[in-house]
Amino acid sequence: MNPRQICIHGHFYQPPRENPWLEAIEQQDSAYPYHDWNERVNAESYGPNGQARILDADDRIVRIVNNYASISFDFGPTLLSWLEEHAPETYAAVREADRAAVARHNGHGSAMAQAYNHAIMPLANARDRRTQVRWGQRDFEYRFGRRAEGMWLPETAVDTASLEDLAAHGIRFTVLAPHQAAAVRRIGESQWTELHGDSIDITRPYLCRLPSGREIALFFYDGPGARAVAFEHLLRNGERFANRLLGMFRDEQRTQLIHIATDGETYGHHHRHGEMALAYAVQFLEQNGLAEVTNYAAFLAAHEPEFEVRIAENTSWSCAHGLERWRSDCGCHTGGQAGWHQAWREPLRTALDWLRDELTPAFERVGAELFADPWSARDDYVEVILSRAANLHPFLARHARGDLSDVERVRAVEAMELQRHALLMYTSCGWFFNEVSGIETIQVLQYAGRAIQLAGEVLGVQLEEPFLERLERAPSNVADYGNARRVYEAHVQPARVGLLNVAAHYAVNSLFADQPARERIYCYQVALEHGETQRTGDTSLSVGRARVQSEITTESQVVTFAILHFGAHNLTGGIRRFAGDDEYHKLTSSLMRAFQSSDIAAVVRLLAYFPEYSFSLKSLFADRQREILYRLLQPSIQSAETAYHRVYQDNLPLTRFLVSQDLPLPRAFTLAAEFVLNQELRTALHNPEVDLERPRALLAEAEQLEVDLDRAGLGYALKRTLEDQAERLRQDAHDMVALQRLSRAAILARTLPLDVDLWRAQNILYELMRDSYPDYAARAQAGDVAARQWLELFTGVAAQLHLAVS
Repeated sequence: MNPRQICIHGHFYQPPRENPWLEAIEQQDSAYPYHDWNERVNAESYGPNGQARILDADDRIVRIVNNYASISFDFGPTLLSWLEEHAPETYAAVREADRAAVARHNGHGSAMAQAYNHAIMPLANARDRRTQVRWGQRDFEYRFGRRAEGMWLPETAVDTASLEDLAAHGIRFTVLAPHQAAAVRRIGESQWTELHGDSIDITRPYLCRLPSGREIALFFYDGPGARAVAFEHLLRNGERFANRLLGMFRDEQRTQLIHIATDGETYGHHHRHGEMALAYAVQFLEQNGLAEVTNYAAFLAAHEPEFEVRIAENTSWSCAHGLERWRSDCGCHTGGQAGWHQAWREPLRTALDWLRDELTPAFERVGAELFADPWSARDDYVEVILSRAANLHPFLARHARGDLSDVERVRAVEAMELQRHALLMYTSCGWFFNEVSGIETIQVLQYAGRAIQLAGEVLGVQLEEPFLERLERAPSNVADYGNARRVYEAHVQPARVGLLNVAAHYAVNSLFADQPARERIYCYQVALEHGETQRTGDTSLSVGRARVQSEITTESQVVTFAILHFGAHNLTGGIRRFAGDDEYHKLTSSLMRAFQSSDIAAVVRLLAYFPEYSFSLKSLFADRQREILYRLLQPSIQSAETAYHRVYQDNLPLTRFLVSQDLPLPRAFTLAAEFVLNQELRTALHNPEVDLERPRALLAEAEQLEVDLDRAGLGYALKRTLEDQAERLRQDAHDMVALQRLSRAAILARTLPLDVDLWRAQNILYELMRDSYPDYAARAQAGDVAARQWLELFTGVAAQLHLAVS
């Protein structure tokens, strides 16, 4: 074994961003050109670390490697859940990396578990800490197929009680910042050495003896090294990164572990191409025999602690004041406007603690009617979260108090969901940033809002108003809000969804698309039992009966809907609970007769029989609402486009003359040119035929007229074309048309002044180079003319995409 051991840990985590009622992330404009921030960070960091590039001296890709297989890492369970559904290639790379590390390190994988939803553990009560550990541990087992040896404490926030919980659940070690060590001594000696700052020797593991008699090993990462990676641009050069790690070794007489821990997003998201520096550093260290790159579990298995440690209680890695960042205005923040404060933090936590404590007795009372042990059921509910369809019935069989009726089964699941959201509302990001109206804090307020809604429905307790009164004490820095109550009223209450809302979405959507008999709308299933739509001119009437069911709580309801659409975005309609076939057919017939008679007033009067929920285009969920609104606006948009094109074409000679004379363009000309050129460029770049000349001519025109281009959107359009053709080639390596189109798209990506993400296309070409290229090379060597043509064209594409062909 090389006495120089290096471990690089990445803490990969994003706060949950799902709408708690839809269990899905709605479009986030700030992530443009991506749909949301998870998608964007996956494109910039999570995916690239699974397929990281190593370059030669000419900046060509010579290897693509899985960084996760070489480093130590933990992934937030809520993030892994998103990756499993929305980024399966990344998810597969993460799991495969741990399997590879298990094989490489004698059964000790690179992955660590994480406390479930990134709550600050020392600020949680004992029951919540236990559930956070159990859920995190079980989620890890489900995803990696083994027991977790280590568990990451969110923000490395630690106290003795949290370590007790880890040890009680079989966790062997965790990782802390160096300043979180208070004192050390050699095992067997009595004298402690007090520590200050980052003075602990980070090159060894330590034993922490706990009051219960249990033990846990602790690693303290190198603080200056971690800060250099995170904040001092160390990732600009992989060899420099490796040499910085090597420079930390001191005592060559014993085996030492040099290790750092940073946010995993540092590699690629915070520092562009940081994953490449990481990949090169690992290769540089290992190929030159300078050190062995290992993980914490493997090192601990080979090196039992010789020293023990006492921790500094109630400390963390990201707050100089201990834990105050998550409960007071301590001064830690991430920027923002001058004069902003974080005085909202303490009242927010107080309000959530009050809500949790108010929910507890009501949950225990109702839970005792449904479960043999409600809290034991909560600890086990992670099984349902991991696979609802497969695990709900076994879960109820284990925990329900006898055979539950359909109504009782729904109440039982809703009670568990209430507790899930009561845990999620403590996600640490809600306090980390600058302002109570930030998206992370709104997220925890939405979890609280969902718990409050379920408490009213399941527990029969109404907690929203007293909760809002407490939120009034949390001041906002934004004058339009004033306090957290108004933030809640603006962003939580409008987001609230029930079965009737889902039915309304389905009904409104039925006017604009052919609805399937069964449709999944986020986490709901809608089954149309009867429907009828009639149209006269630009007026339409849709009526129907449908069953709506939640995939989460299994709650269901049959509803009747009717909706009238007359001109542009004018909608009126409503929903009522189904009251029987006779009433439904009578009402439907009356509506249709009135509509066929063009008696719109009568139709509107009959809609008054749908009193339970009235709706409009606002009833559509956000993503679909945008889509339909743009469709409704299409005639106007086409008219505006025609006008822009006319202004642009009619005045192009004059516009060019004004530019040549350095004279300012009239605003109307500038707007027209920007619109037309951006639109035509986007169309030309996302064109499967891939014309080389058209985009170049348009870009030259844009440069001459000095118009602003949507470079992010244009680069994204060309990225999609590259990926489409590369994927087509992967499906059929013999497809010469796809290869030719890919060649032209690669030339555009190489030569146009756009930032084009080549990552996925490069991955596919690298795969083809590994799997198909040798066969074509052999056939070409044997005289196959077609194979030689393929080889020449493929080699050219690879060169355009910066791949070295060997």
